[in-house]
Amino acid sequence: MSGVQNIEVKADDAGVRIDRWFKRHFPDVGFGQLQKIMRKGEVRLDGKRVKGSERVEAGQIIRVPPIGDTAYGTSHTGGTHGAEMAQKRHTFSDKERAEVESWVLYKDDDVIALNKPAGLPTQGGTGQTRHLDGMLDMLRYGASSRPRLVHRLDKDTSGVLLLGRSANAAGALAASFKSRETDKRYFALVMGLPNPQDGRIKLMMEKAPIKGNERMIVTPDGKHSITDYKVVEHAGHEASWLALKPHTGRTHQLRLHCAEMGHPIVGDGKYGGADAFLAGSISKKMHLHSRFVTFPHPDGGMLTVTAPLSPHMAETFDTLGFELNSYVDELLED
Repeated sequence: MSGVQNIEVKADDAGVRIDRWFKRHFPDVGFGQLQKIMRKGEVRLDGKRVKGSERVEAGQIIRVPPIGDTAYGTSHTGGTHGAEMAQKRHTFSDKERAEVESWVLYKDDDVIALNKPAGLPTQGGTGQTRHLDGMLDMLRYGASSRPRLVHRLDKDTSGVLLLGRSANAAGALAASFKSRETDKRYFALVMGLPNPQDGRIKLMMEKAPIKGNERMIVTPDGKHSITDYKVVEHAGHEASWLALKPHTGRTHQLRLHCAEMGHPIVGDGKYGGADAFLAGSISKKMHLHSRFVTFPHPDGGMLTVTAPLSPHMAETFDTLGFELNSYVDELLED
């Protein structure tokens, strides 16, 4: 393909990040290539330079520079989406479909809630060929468009992840996350026993200026982050089961907060180093799980979705003698 394209954002794409818009419509464009053309200002949104995190709205015009042999759909007036083109190139097996459908915790006309497995990236990136975003066509259930991601979980974090089944539903869900109407609880196994055993962590944090290694650091010039924590049970002073309630949604927030508290999440070598692993038969995988999410349903009312523990965390809890019914929701409120 040669030449510049000026593409109008369709209603189905309203509210998505522009980097996800590219992933949807130009699936052959790699993450690195997209970041490069954005840094150079070759991608424009209504004539202005744009970052990958900016969200698009229906009717806006995206300037797409020449990007090899990739084309937008079959025309500029409502042709096949790039994600659908990708689906034609890849036929999912019955085994793949059964696996993805087994993750579904809840489904209605507006929302799908999944129990994301540990080890599965939410979106693609450098060197990532298998990720949830590339599997969403298997969750159409007869709908004309694929469901949309409205938030993320780290690759090694398991648990509840919400999808919107339409542009309007995805927009409403995303708005509830932004306004903090959505209430999230995570379970984590951490090293040692925090003292005090419940409290609130407040830190200023930002991404470390190290290319190729996404890592957050504490800095006075960073963005504020708040997490409530409570020890539910503990195995002596060796390890503790924490319930965590994030009030902000910074990248790696819970992982950095636990590490800065002096009690890194078990299995989180990035933030805890060699001190983040228990001896014996305890899994070396990260022990962080999105246990439940309570959110305003796009059609009205509140809905809570709960995810069973990932297999390695369930095995660890059993080994340490922790009982899931020990948890009582008593975390601090605003």
